[in-house]
Amino acid sequence: MAFAAVMVASPAAALLPVQGYEVRATYPHDSQAFTEGLFFLDGVMFESTGLEGASSIRKVRLKDGAVLQSVATDDDKFGEGIVNWGSEILSLTWRDQIGYRWDLKTLTRKGSFRYPGEGWALTQDGKSLIMSDGTPFLRFLDPKTLKETRRVKVTAEGRPVQNLNEIEWVKGEILANIWMTNRIARIDPKTGAVKGWIDLSGLPETLSQRDPDAVLNGIAYDRQGDRLFVTGKRWPRLYEIGLKPLKDAR
Repeated sequence: MAFAAVMVASPAAALLPVQGYEVRATYPHDSQAFTEGLFFLDGVMFESTGLEGASSIRKVRLKDGAVLQSVATDDDKFGEGIVNWGSEILSLTWRDQIGYRWDLKTLTRKGSFRYPGEGWALTQDGKSLIMSDGTPFLRFLDPKTLKETRRVKVTAEGRPVQNLNEIEWVKGEILANIWMTNRIARIDPKTGAVKGWIDLSGLPETLSQRDPDAVLNGIAYDRQGDRLFVTGKRWPRLYEIGLKPLKDAR
């Protein structure tokens, strides 16, 4: 997401366990890509970018960051998150309340759908699509009808967590970037409770002040290789990371 109020983490949220990381590999990333969505499938990184007039959906070769295929979304739309489902990619737009269906192989647009409110990110658990909209709520959608079937309120120590941004389903949990922070929330999909935080402070881009919009945003998981990737808006690098054991912030 881009232009909104910055969330200030509550004191209670800071008491949850915090997990560190180690960088296992570094890959080139398009430093002009305003990353909004990310997923890894069959050896290829799929990425969506935002901003009016610059939004796109693309296939990217991991090892060198080369864009293998790209399609622009409507010039007047701010592109947001993406997810694969069957032979399609589904994508969101920020404030236009419209999403699109794309052919997974060709990136040809196949149709559109509507939803209320803002669209920030998408992931899936094999049964439902899961959508973030900048609020503390995650919506679960029927993949065929795109109708909401349920929603959960994300809380940390009982307090709502705002600005849930890019999300990814990883080993039974939902990982969510918290916009304008260096943290990823580990969310229980049944209850919405944050189980802990992943703190990515220390990555070179988190230390730079060159661009206030160049924030952490982008999580992808390689299920076959059990690899976790992260990047950010206009970051020149994409990282494969390993997670360190949880430690109690208390």
